[in-house]
Amino acid sequence: MRPRTDAAGVAASAWVRIALIYLAARTATTGFFLLAGALAAPGSRVGSDGGLGAFVVAWDAQWYWLIAVAGYPAELPLTETGQVAENAWAFLPVFPHVAAVVGLPFGSWPVGAFVVSLAAGYLACVVLFALLRERMDAVAATWAVVFFAAAPLSPLLQVGYAESLFLLLLLLGIRCVVRRRYAWLFVLVPVMGFTRPGVLAFALFLGLVGILRFVRRRSDALPPREIAAIVAAGAVASIVGFAWPVIAALATGSPTAYFDTEGAWRRTWTGEEAGFVPFEGWMQGARFWVETVWGAPPGWGVVVAVVVVAAVAALLLFEPHVRRLGAELRLWAASYLIYLVAVFLPQSSIFRLLLPLSPLWGAAALPRSLWWRGGVLVACLIGQWWWIWNMYGQGVAFWQIP
Repeated sequence: MRPRTDAAGVAASAWVRIALIYLAARTATTGFFLLAGALAAPGSRVGSDGGLGAFVVAWDAQWYWLIAVAGYPAELPLTETGQVAENAWAFLPVFPHVAAVVGLPFGSWPVGAFVVSLAAGYLACVVLFALLRERMDAVAATWAVVFFAAAPLSPLLQVGYAESLFLLLLLLGIRCVVRRRYAWLFVLVPVMGFTRPGVLAFALFLGLVGILRFVRRRSDALPPREIAAIVAAGAVASIVGFAWPVIAALATGSPTAYFDTEGAWRRTWTGEEAGFVPFEGWMQGARFWVETVWGAPPGWGVVVAVVVVAAVAALLLFEPHVRRLGAELRLWAASYLIYLVAVFLPQSSIFRLLLPLSPLWGAAALPRSLWWRGGVLVACLIGQWWWIWNMYGQGVAFWQIP
């Protein structure tokens, strides 16, 4: 038998260490779920004395389960007023069908969904560690995995949502770009694009990486084959990003089927019926929260939105710990935030939609103070309980949707 190399031994040790961290984090989340279920009111989303299974299939998991069982509607359902109602076309097909296949031996889609999310979450931890290890020492990279595994949004790694699987594919894609193994993107990007929305942000990311590589071509060679690979991968990501609205239109006979479906959820917040206009939802949401909910004078919503965007841009450009993550991770964060501002109406799901920014946990792990790292971990666990309790234990209203 050939002796195991030092590199292989280190890699195996990292896998085991991350497994123990992940197991501890998921145990903590399970405890929070059980506590929230025991304290939940009868009218909450998980009911009184809700078991763990109720959390796995709560909220959007119901839509994924419906897709696995019944597919997508050939005709868009309508409300009593003739508007397009909420329906399955808002959700993409990879996760529900993978969960259905995994759940076959158990005769249970929820079990399959739980296993897929849990396994993808662990693998995402492994890829995140490998991605960050190239920019920091093993201790800091490990702490970043700890923060990610225990983060306020980490309960999504063990429920019937597509976020865990999408994040795994995304981190693999970013790592391929960092290591310049672009051929793998032609496999990863289509699967990613039909797992959950966000692949258009990856297309923008590839474009920005290509521009950066071109600017730096004298100090960092950019061979023609890499130019072709980046452009082709960006084109595939763009095509995949626009494919689902086309598929929904062809399947239902309504050219605006997907956008009308997304508008059904947005209408719950705004009470308005309007077509999709890029960046309008961000401004609309800012006015709703700042002026309607918080009572600020008219016009302050736009001011707050601009200030928030400027502050985040400054963080990505100038904060020293973020800068140490490297250009690619910062360009991904910028691309994804631009995408969110362009397409999303800020509401309770914004917390969940920030999960693809998980590589930024690396910046939080860089300060070497044990007090700092311990404080961040405690804050993560407190935030996790707050999120579980508000979105599940007290989840009764449209503004408490994870």
